[in-house]
Amino acid sequence: HISDFKKYTVEDFLELEDVGPKVAGSIYQFFNNEDNIAMLEQLEQLGISLENKKKQHDTIGGNLAGKSFLFTGTLPTLKRTDAEEMVELNGGKVLGSVSSKLNYLVAGEEAGSKLEKAKKIGSVRIIAEDEFLKLINK
Repeated sequence: HISDFKKYTVEDFLELEDVGPKVAGSIYQFFNNEDNIAMLEQLEQLGISLENKKKQHDTIGGNLAGKSFLFTGTLPTLKRTDAEEMVELNGGKVLGSVSSKLNYLVAGEEAGSKLEKAKKIGSVRIIAEDEFLKLINK
């Protein structure tokens, strides 16, 4: 429900892809403004869904089955959305943030806080795009 966003902190919003401190602060302020919440609840009552309805894919293979991935930084040849779709098509799962549940962090240029967090966790395998592509093509 939309009111669930009120429980998130600025730090939670910083975990979102491509969200920096300024945007995270703005998102936090937006969802902690009662007028904004009331407007969003009215939209929901009118039938406008705020759910993220990701397109469902038929998997073409399962060589990534049971594995979780997250992408950070700029990849040399792939768009992030294409890389994420490749994971899903091959039976893997794309996570939204670094946690102990993450198997692979694919790090491109200018990788930031996600890379540092993955190193601290220790169990996350950090790979580059070329190694990711090798996993896809196994």
